Amino acid sequence: MAADERKPGPPERPDRPDRPTRQPPRSLLVWWLVLTSLLVWNVFAFWPKLTPEAEIPYSAFLGQVRAGNVAQVLIVGERITGRFKHPVTWPPEAAAETQPKSEAAKPTSYTAFRTAVPSVVGDPNLLRLLQAHHVVVDARPATAPWFVDLLSGWAPLLLLVGVFWWMGRQASRNQAGIFGFGRSRARRYSSDRPQVTFNDVAGADEAKAELQEEVDFLRRPQKYHDLGARIPRGVLLVGPPGTGKTLLARAVAGEAGVPFFNLSASEFVEMFVGVGASRVRDLFEQAKAAAPAIVFIDELDAVGRRRGAGVGAVNDEREQTLNQLLVEMDGFDDRHEVIVLAATNRPDVLDPALLRPGRFDRHVEVGLPDRRGREGILRIHTRKLRLAPDVDLGVLAQSTTGLSGADLANLCNEAALTAARHDRTQLVMADFIEAQDKLILGGVRKLILDPRERRVVAYHEAGHAVVAWLTPAADPVRRVTIVPHGRALGVTQQLPGEDRYNYSAAYLLARLAVMLGGRSAEEIALGDITTGAENDLVEATLLARRMVTRWGMSELGLAAFRGEEKQPFLGYDLAQGRDYSEATAARVDEAVQRLLDERHQFARRVLEGARDRLEQLVAALLAEETVGREHLERILGPRPASAQEPAAVPPARRAG
Repeated sequence: MAADERKPGPPERPDRPDRPTRQPPRSLLVWWLVLTSLLVWNVFAFWPKLTPEAEIPYSAFLGQVRAGNVAQVLIVGERITGRFKHPVTWPPEAAAETQPKSEAAKPTSYTAFRTAVPSVVGDPNLLRLLQAHHVVVDARPATAPWFVDLLSGWAPLLLLVGVFWWMGRQASRNQAGIFGFGRSRARRYSSDRPQVTFNDVAGADEAKAELQEEVDFLRRPQKYHDLGARIPRGVLLVGPPGTGKTLLARAVAGEAGVPFFNLSASEFVEMFVGVGASRVRDLFEQAKAAAPAIVFIDELDAVGRRRGAGVGAVNDEREQTLNQLLVEMDGFDDRHEVIVLAATNRPDVLDPALLRPGRFDRHVEVGLPDRRGREGILRIHTRKLRLAPDVDLGVLAQSTTGLSGADLANLCNEAALTAARHDRTQLVMADFIEAQDKLILGGVRKLILDPRERRVVAYHEAGHAVVAWLTPAADPVRRVTIVPHGRALGVTQQLPGEDRYNYSAAYLLARLAVMLGGRSAEEIALGDITTGAENDLVEATLLARRMVTRWGMSELGLAAFRGEEKQPFLGYDLAQGRDYSEATAARVDEAVQRLLDERHQFARRVLEGARDRLEQLVAALLAEETVGREHLERILGPRPASAQEPAAVPPARRAG
């Protein structure tokens, strides 16, 4: 799931709805105040005086007093300042001439002076001398600066007050943590902040259309109230991981312009019984106070699992949380303008009480994007990337069948990292192909194989490729390589011409033949078999069993047998109890084995009929390691006419 293409406009705003604005820490503000105060104090302390003063020796001061040139003095401790009756040039010209030119100060006339006396008490003649020459004398006791008095007199008291304040804050925090344990941890995003809208969502047109009515209700609730209509209180977003369920919920809030409460269902449950139920109550109280509003609960199956279905001890805390959630959703007043959105990829495990009308009234499927949706997603995720002219997003969308919006976002990021690793200034198509190979097949392994191992891998991959190329119903082959990727020693990549939603028996039989083509090539060309076909055999057996037990594609007829249950959207199976007898199970096993044997013999016939082309492809792989579509066509010839070829696209899908 991603955003649609936008027209060029102003740069993106840095503030995002899912990332609250960070406030500066309080300690930082305190330090700024302290620094500002020190700066102001220094400015006043060192601000130049309006009347310049001369720093003269004590002997020169006595000489000026005896000469009758001192008008007044101020004695503060051991410092004496005063004013001359007539300006005095300092330093004297004679003294300035005796000093070196580099050290001599320029003589200046002063009317004010300052000097220091060792001790007034030690010079009792000073006061008599000043009085004899009619000098105005002013005396003041020596005092320390105001901040020194403050620190010496008030610092202990201030320190004690600070300690008590800090202890009180810690105690209140601990108390708030205890009594606030049951408060909801939902993150609220206000309506006045930038929000995601439906224009930012691509690849989910059907889901957007279903959610549009919820948006209209939040925008104009009175229209529905006047008609007596009741809007669905809960909407359950169901789909595989990475398809954008959370993004859709945010888009609904952004379109409606209402507060958005977001949290994961696992945040309700704690080790203490009753905390989850308390948090549910607090969450809905906050939502009702902010109505109209949206409450979004991600991964609903964390607390919404079916009650009484577990084996062993019952999780009382989870069930109490679920019960409170059911009560809150059912207790909505019809005029409460609060809508609950929830997301899950396991709808099969949810409690039926959650899914009944009046709670989660609507289920919105958010599936994997189709080709058009993938192209829109790619355009958004490449908006900020510098693309070279050879990058064709339409072709790239065709080659990424089965990828979700999150996968496509990762693909674009990996392509950008690949371009940076190659010191390019723009992303070229080769970067996307390399990134796609890395995500789907795994990174290239620098594994050195001996010549015999390389030959075995070459025959195995060539067998896949020849069977797929010469079988009309199989997906077209795009590339064959014997370069190790991930855990595979070689890769044969196929790409369907279009998105498939329904599979024919002919297509499935062709897939079985392609899977068994590698083992068949080893038998024909090498006269021996290896363990390299392990994954092929596992996948082929699983597919054949589904054809027999689920899809009625065998001589057993149309009956469907429950021997395994596929988890929705997740792509793996969990063993369940069989609903058929041991005799039927034996017939199923025989049908599966017969189907695999028949496809194995078909693959052998194809390879034996094209033995010369198989050897040419093996020689090309041993020489070049990777063979693309054009080279394959020169070696194997044109594909059968009934096989539909899509446009040239980069490799995307692995066949074996």
